[in-house]
Amino acid sequence: MPAIVLQLTRVGFLILLWLFVLAAIRVIRADLRAGAAAAGSGSERRADRGRRQSSNGGGTATAGARPVPGILVVTAGSMAGTRLRLGPGPILIGRAEDSTLVLDDDYASTRHARLVQHGQQYFLEDLGSTNGTYLDRARITAPTPVTVGVPIRIGRTVIELRP
Repeated sequence: MPAIVLQLTRVGFLILLWLFVLAAIRVIRADLRAGAAAAGSGSERRADRGRRQSSNGGGTATAGARPVPGILVVTAGSMAGTRLRLGPGPILIGRAEDSTLVLDDDYASTRHARLVQHGQQYFLEDLGSTNGTYLDRARITAPTPVTVGVPIRIGRTVIELRP
């Protein structure tokens, strides 16, 4: 094999190796930035925990109105039966330790989805997850309103909002 071909192969391999390293660093930096943003909202979440029950009226609704979600319930998956009281702050769902609802699911991303309250309505947003977030069998790509009793599927985990 000519020396020039061998040298070009080595240089090409070195370039590919550096591109891989730079791509890995980019992913790690993006994950750290997302973690810092979630940690910033975590202090607000802790401050709001004491006010959650009073802010949503205990999850009750007036006659003739739509039921107001008060709790988030895991209905299927390894964490079935887990309940989380809803409040005014965003709820981060994923495998990250700083998530509001930490999932033990191999098909969930580190920061998979976010549930945000606007007025009396909750909106579900996929955070660029690998396997997607599904609301009643439909994959969501933009913030989507969630009604009480409609299943939210993240990997093998199914979640519902309940009054």
